[in-house]
Amino acid sequence: MAKLFAPTFMPLAEARHLPLWRQPVALLVVMSVAMPMSFAVWNALLNNFVVNVAGLDGVGIGWLQSVREIPGFLAVGVIAVVMFMREQILGIVALIALGAAVAVTSFFPTFAGLLITTLISSLGFHYYETVNQSLQLQWIDKRRAPQVIGWLVAAGSGASLAAYGLIVLGWKYWGLTYTWAYLLGGGFTILLAIVCFLLYPQFESHTPQARRMVLRRRYWLYYALQFVAGARRQIFVVFAAFMMVEKFGFDVHALTALFLINYVANIVLGPVVGRLVTLFGERRAMLLEYSGLVLVFLSYGGLYVFDWGWEVAGALYVIDHLLFALAFAQKTYFQKIAAPEDIGPTAAVAFTINHIAAVFLPAALGYLWVLSPQSVFALAAAMAVVSLGLVAMIPRHPHPGHETVFASGWRLFGTGRRP
Repeated sequence: MAKLFAPTFMPLAEARHLPLWRQPVALLVVMSVAMPMSFAVWNALLNNFVVNVAGLDGVGIGWLQSVREIPGFLAVGVIAVVMFMREQILGIVALIALGAAVAVTSFFPTFAGLLITTLISSLGFHYYETVNQSLQLQWIDKRRAPQVIGWLVAAGSGASLAAYGLIVLGWKYWGLTYTWAYLLGGGFTILLAIVCFLLYPQFESHTPQARRMVLRRRYWLYYALQFVAGARRQIFVVFAAFMMVEKFGFDVHALTALFLINYVANIVLGPVVGRLVTLFGERRAMLLEYSGLVLVFLSYGGLYVFDWGWEVAGALYVIDHLLFALAFAQKTYFQKIAAPEDIGPTAAVAFTINHIAAVFLPAALGYLWVLSPQSVFALAAAMAVVSLGLVAMIPRHPHPGHETVFASGWRLFGTGRRP
């Protein structure tokens, strides 16, 4: 028993001799379950809590979401932290910070209080996501990455599904309150983070990671994809769910039921999407994602022009969420073009780039939302069109030295011979 709980360092090559439940991928699964238990509760209750308890309007939630994205913009700070703390340990500490902040959210139902708890929980969330992305790309073999990441998406979706399901049942039948929902969700994340620390060795990656900021010209397309994806993602995260509450009057259990449908679909389709990315490549997957997003965002705007009901809005929201399941193709594209030692620092840089627009966009668009919600969604559609143009530059078979279709003179749609 003492040996089980003793902290050990273990090279990845030796980890395959461990029991399956203690191997690196198993740790990634547990962490993928731990994070959504807090984040799903926070996300499910946010719009109703800020409207019905804190009394915020579109401007207030815009500012709240902008503050939430500040730690994402500062994710490059992970590079400095890992000079003193291993990535695996940082991921666990970040989960504890996320869980603790979510657990106490209901005790601070004011604009100032929500800003503080949101900032702390976001720091934990974004630092965890930065480290998690790095560890996934370091620990998972390139040939299996899309399938394994697809399973990790399914595991996270399963955790979110459980959280949302308990909220729906608890709110409708058991008298669940905001206080208990936040406490239980945050507490479960903290518990699983402690399990991750006590039961798993500290795994040593094959290639030591660079401990400095890495910006390479040959990664420019990946950086551009991250920037535009971060901008249009904010419009979905901030305003799509807010629309459900403000325009269609969704209450807690109705909005959470919508999230439930999303995550059931992700559990089923996550592994399938991983397999499709393996078969058809990152470029085709992302072309499908952004083509669909253009239509979805234009349709969101149509909700304010035409007399469409909540059923159409709900269907669009589910389709929107499903398209985001394809987003991990960006990760595997980068894994294929990156030098192994660049994965950790570039994950931090990419998160910062992803959140450049996220820091100011929600607050700015909060003011536009008050005047014209359909204009907000039209802007998101335009961003998705820009992403389509960027994705067309990805070669069919990316690898170091062939990061874009221009790298070796291939034609735009990659019809040349395989390298």
